[in-house]
Amino acid sequence: MMNLMDWKHMTFAHPWFFGLLLLIPAMIWWQLRSKKNDNPAMRLTTLGGINPAMAGGKARLRPVLFVLRILALMSLIVALARPQSSNTTENVDSEGIDMVLSMDVSGSMLAEDFKPNRIEAAKAQALKFIDQRPTDRMGLVIFGGESFTMCPITIDHSVLKNQVNQIRNGMVADGTSIGMGLATAVDRLRNTKGKSRVVILMTDGVNNTGIIDPSTALEIAKAFKVRIYTIGVGSMGQAPMPVQTPFGIQKQMVPVEIDEPLMKRMAAETGGKYFRATGNRSLSSIYDDIDKMEKTKVDITSFKHYSELFFPFALLAIVFLLAEMTLRYTWFRSITG
Repeated sequence: MMNLMDWKHMTFAHPWFFGLLLLIPAMIWWQLRSKKNDNPAMRLTTLGGINPAMAGGKARLRPVLFVLRILALMSLIVALARPQSSNTTENVDSEGIDMVLSMDVSGSMLAEDFKPNRIEAAKAQALKFIDQRPTDRMGLVIFGGESFTMCPITIDHSVLKNQVNQIRNGMVADGTSIGMGLATAVDRLRNTKGKSRVVILMTDGVNNTGIIDPSTALEIAKAFKVRIYTIGVGSMGQAPMPVQTPFGIQKQMVPVEIDEPLMKRMAAETGGKYFRATGNRSLSSIYDDIDKMEKTKVDITSFKHYSELFFPFALLAIVFLLAEMTLRYTWFRSITG
């Protein structure tokens, strides 16, 4: 049985009984009126047999009887309202989506047309996206001149987010192997049991290396019914890039080259969509759009359990009533009735 003072989880089966509390002000008014008009029922010729100190003390304490009667009535009303404790359990049934984030970590991802740069902006949005998908199993692949699985498919998103935080340029050989990045992501998904399989592939360049070309990787994705969302990262035209020179690291404007026809084809042929991110805000909006398009069905069944709590209040009512009657006919008993 829950604590009686835990009002947060207490409900009442018959709350209309609390209307009876209106009797209490009426009883108080009647008591005060009766006391004002009270006349002795008997006149005595002598008070010699009565101890004045004892009589005075009893008279001052006599209102205790009325207080006990009020407390008994209040306890009885609460008992009639039938207090109950309630707790809820939930059964969550989720048709999760299996998803892999495939992220380009080549040197060009250090360009600063995003703040602080492309790779850090991509990490921040990936972390936000992971938090929006609590029931999905997700994995992480990075690619440059080659590809590497940083986190296999998992429901433990704390592990996944830790791996996203570890991403940095230089973890793999430089270059842009879009085919390898996609093929590795599909390989992570080919044996999963989710209702759908999704790859979100992000790059800022053109495929220029790798042992698997993008067209072959695309056919593999189609064979395993993997839907691909592609994101081209980079502002239009040129972007500032930190470049090592004999005078230290300096920023130079470099052209932004993204193979958009390839990105669009990958998305179109698998039922996905291509997006172009030109800044932090648009990248955030893109992840929000993907989140809306890939909704996971989650059925939550709630079970509410009740425990009856009226008995302690009924017992209190009896205790207060018995105390009032006992005191009235013993200690407060007087010859004046």
